Amino acid sequence: MIIKNRNLFRITRLIIFKLPPVFKFLARFRKSAQRILLIKTDAIGDYVLFRNFIEEVKNTDQYKNFEIDLVASELLRDFAVTYDSKFVSEFYFINPNALYESPLKLLKLGWLLFKRNYAVVLQPTYSRILITDGIAALTAAKKIVGYESDNERIERKYKVKTDKFYTTLLQLPAGVFFEFDRTKFFFEQFLQQPLTINGPHIEVTPGKKQGIVIFPGAGVIKRGWEPEKFLELIKLIKQQTDQPVYIAGGPAEAAVAEYLTNALPQGEVINLTGKTTLPQLVELIGAATLVVSNETSAIHIAAATQTPAICILGGGHFGRFAPYPAQMPQTTVCAYEKMECYNCNWNCIYETMPNAPYPCISIVSLDRVWLMAQHALNQL
Repeated sequence: MIIKNRNLFRITRLIIFKLPPVFKFLARFRKSAQRILLIKTDAIGDYVLFRNFIEEVKNTDQYKNFEIDLVASELLRDFAVTYDSKFVSEFYFINPNALYESPLKLLKLGWLLFKRNYAVVLQPTYSRILITDGIAALTAAKKIVGYESDNERIERKYKVKTDKFYTTLLQLPAGVFFEFDRTKFFFEQFLQQPLTINGPHIEVTPGKKQGIVIFPGAGVIKRGWEPEKFLELIKLIKQQTDQPVYIAGGPAEAAVAEYLTNALPQGEVINLTGKTTLPQLVELIGAATLVVSNETSAIHIAAATQTPAICILGGGHFGRFAPYPAQMPQTTVCAYEKMECYNCNWNCIYETMPNAPYPCISIVSLDRVWLMAQHALNQL
C-alpha cells in the first residue's frame, strides 16, 4: 500500500484495531442471521478463479438457505452483477487501496456490515491485506475464516495483530500452489467436504467462434511483452488468416493500443480498448477462436470460457496463476523461458529501464509465440 496522507491512515488504523472489540461486545447481545459474507477484493483474474465457489457454497445442504453477501473491488461491479447475482444477495463494491485514507468510508462500511449480523465471514485470498482484515473484524461475526497467509501484501507488525481477528486460520499445504487450487482447498476445509469443481467456468452466449483477440496490456508495464513484438505478431497473424483481429483492454492500455493501430494499415485491426464493459469483454473472448495476452485477466477469462489462448508469461508468480495445472482442462499454452530467479514475487534482481519489461518477459521471443499461434490457427 502507498500512503500519501499519514494522518488519515492513522485514523483508519485506529478504526481497524480499536473498534472491532467494541463491535464484538455489542454482538454478544444478538443472534446471528443465516447470512454469509465473502470478502474478495483483488484483481479481475483472481475473481474469475474464485467466483464459481459462491455457487458451491450455495448448493450445500448446510448453507442452501443462507443469504450470501459479497465485498469486491469496484472494478468488478458489472462483471459480478452480471454473472453472480443469482447467488449473491447484497454486493458491496469498494476501492480497497482508497479506504486506507478514507476512514469515514471505512467506518460507514464497517457499521453497514455489522448490522447485517453475519453468522460466517470468509476471506479466501491467500495473501491478505490490512484493509480487508479490518473489514472482516468490523463485522463482529462469530466465525471468521481466513488463511494464515504470508507477508507479501501486509506488514508483519500488522499481521501479528490482524491474525487475532480470525476464529480460524487455515494452513496451506505445501503442494497446493495454483490459485484456483488454493481457493478450492479453502472451501473444502470450510465446508468439510470434497468439491468436484476442476477449474473456472463462465457461461457465455453460445455460437460460432470467430475472431482473434490481442490483449497487449499487463496492468504493470514491466510485466508486459514489448509492443513491437505484438505488432510483428499481428502482421504474421494477418498473413495467415482473414479472421478479424481485435485489440482489447482497459483505459490503461490505450497508448499501446493506439501505437499498434496506427502502425498497421487502416482497418487491419479493430481497436476495442477502453470501449467494452467487462461482460462485453467476456463475451468477446468467449466468442473468439484465439486470445494472445500477457498474464492478465484475459487468460483466466479465456480458460473459463474454454477459448484457446497463448499466455506470454514471466516468472514473478510462476505456477501460481499460470501455467494451469495438468489436471485442469487445458485451453491455454504459455510462452516462457524459465530463469533461475523465477518465483521472485516480482521483486526483480535485475536493473532495467523504467519502461522496459522485466528480463523474464523480454526473453520470450517472437518466434516462440508465433510458432504457438501458427499451431492454434492451423486447428481452426
